Amino acid sequence: MDATDAKILKVLQRDGRLTNQELSAEVGLSPSPCLRRVRNLEAAGIITGYTALVDQKLCGFPVTGFVRIRLANHSDETVRGFEARIAEIEHVLDCYLMAGGEDYQMKVIARSLDDYEQLVRKTIQKIPGIASIETSFAYGVVKHARGLPVSAEMRP
Repeated sequence: MDATDAKILKVLQRDGRLTNQELSAEVGLSPSPCLRRVRNLEAAGIITGYTALVDQKLCGFPVTGFVRIRLANHSDETVRGFEARIAEIEHVLDCYLMAGGEDYQMKVIARSLDDYEQLVRKTIQKIPGIASIETSFAYGVVKHARGLPVSAEMRP
């Protein structure tokens, strides 16, 4: 990756809907080499896809919870079962395997606190192997990054 690739990534993270013509003009390349670089970044797995950014609250999900899960044990069956079930829950936006006191941390959205309670009672608590569930609710967003701080010094 060089400085031009990094510039392409920065521009696409800001606006993934740019045409190749617009992108090439913004990064200072002619269209053919620009398209070739974008395709190379896609083939290398650096660009993994394109998506629309959607306003969570305007789509009816004003509640954001950060949920910490501790498993009762760490057998392969428990871990695989938990991770497979969590992957199926659409209200779980992110799930991270953690070091420290809890095993997982998830970002969960809900339409209301009552909806969140039902999600926990009817879905999450039913997953075998969970020892504890702790939730903190966000009441504001200070920063929500929409892109990575890419540079030519990146090491894949």
